[in-house]
Amino acid sequence: MSSDSAAQDNRPVWDVVVVGAGPAGASAAYAAACTGRRVLILEKAELPRYKTCGGGIIGPSRDALPPGFELPLLDRVHAVTFTLGGRLARTRRARNMLFGLVNRAEFDARLVKAAQDAGAELRTGASVSRVEQHGPAVPDRRTAAVVLSDGETILARAVVGADGSASRIGAHVGVKMGQVDLGLEAEIPVPPTVAQDWAGRVLIDWGPMPGSYGWVFPKGDTLTVGVISARGQGAATKKYLEDFVGRLGLAGFEPEVSSGHLTRCRTDDSPLSRGRVLVCGDAAGLLEPWTREGISFALRSGRLAGEWAVRVSEAHDAVDARRQALNYAFAVKAGLGVEMGVGRRMLAVFSRRPGLFHTALTGFRPAWNAFARITRGQTTLGELVRTHPLARRALDLVDRTQSAAEDADPQAAGQDRAEDGEPAGERDTAAEGSRTGGATGPAAPGAAGE
Repeated sequence: MSSDSAAQDNRPVWDVVVVGAGPAGASAAYAAACTGRRVLILEKAELPRYKTCGGGIIGPSRDALPPGFELPLLDRVHAVTFTLGGRLARTRRARNMLFGLVNRAEFDARLVKAAQDAGAELRTGASVSRVEQHGPAVPDRRTAAVVLSDGETILARAVVGADGSASRIGAHVGVKMGQVDLGLEAEIPVPPTVAQDWAGRVLIDWGPMPGSYGWVFPKGDTLTVGVISARGQGAATKKYLEDFVGRLGLAGFEPEVSSGHLTRCRTDDSPLSRGRVLVCGDAAGLLEPWTREGISFALRSGRLAGEWAVRVSEAHDAVDARRQALNYAFAVKAGLGVEMGVGRRMLAVFSRRPGLFHTALTGFRPAWNAFARITRGQTTLGELVRTHPLARRALDLVDRTQSAAEDADPQAAGQDRAEDGEPAGERDTAAEGSRTGGATGPAAPGAAGE
């Protein structure tokens, strides 16, 4: 077919079609629409919609938002309480805000509105079945076809897949996942006296299974309480959440929402594009492996995907489209890919020695300062390891220590849970009991998922 075939049969051709209206999709649509291109967002749900997520907005997320975007913050975090299996509670405080907390339904809806204000169009209730780049549905080599579940076909010069961790577009591209984790979460309404106890603080608990942790995020009159661990430990993860809620003294409050989701991290060799189709955010498996923080990865990869999708849409042949898609992949790997690599190393060490992390963050001021700088967006894990010799040497040392331990006892690798005892050094606050009536003090950041 000629390039005019679609126009001749009255089918419009969009410059960029974005599948998914979460942070990644909205960010991609905004970036593409700002260039004046015709952009369509397809979302299967009606907006606003609930999303299982802690809702922590760290510095890199704020920096990736559209200019003038007003964050609908429900709380501003200035303190973090760390616990190790519910014990050894220590609170660290900061003079300046560490990060903010949002309701994802409101946050996502505002991002979509920003994309619409930039010129993007939105269709909700549009469930995508597949993408085709060859065959009778595709009029020419400059076009891809997005097929909806009802059979309708939408044509585009470029497609951005941002349809979540179970992405159909990711499957089309061939995304491979190397790490899958299960997150469970409850939204618990609490009385004003309890809410005030948690205001401005979050809790992070290093959990009982290798690589697991729990969090409490205060959002006005609701506490978001969740846990995450490796997939395959569903019963243990559920018990961890139940025990966690009980220790906090929150078991008597009825959750408004209880939900679960899987987070997925891509393998290093996983593709980010195929033909005129790019993937970003959870659909690409872009997630910080240690904390499973995904919002900043979604916003940043979405913006890059939108910018490069415009270039793909302008490509006149497959070779040029491939070149632009490879440039997108390079941009993602040079930034987010480096952060993910460091995050994998951090997770490997944390899974074996959570007590080491607890001791460092609560008793070693440089470690706390690094944590604060990362959450504020003043640095990243990758930059920290690259630019600070002490951090690089420390991570290399624990890498070697872990490798030696694995060589000595492969079966025990990743299964030991060393509890290193009372953190050394001066601490900011001892929070030995929860002021909400539980065994641990309130407070902590750690947002799993996009």
